[in-house]
Amino acid sequence: MPQISFFYGIIILMNFADHAPAHFHAWYGDYKVIVSIKDGVVKGEMPGRALKMILEWLEEHRDELYANWEKAQNGMPLDKIAPLK
Repeated sequence: MPQISFFYGIIILMNFADHAPAHFHAWYGDYKVIVSIKDGVVKGEMPGRALKMILEWLEEHRDELYANWEKAQNGMPLDKIAPLK
């Protein structure tokens, strides 16, 4: 699963040819979540502060995430996305 971003100890990843709806994975320590790109619905558990940063990052990079999702569905290399600042 390619890493597309990293910030404050949070790793953002996206699978190739993964199931719909469009989403990404976020890992922080032992915590792992799946986040819907469209609406930010989260599956899994994540500490509140880390989750807040992940959702803020999603809002800043939604278009880039959708572009990477399309690339992943077509087996193309994914672009790195800037971290949360």
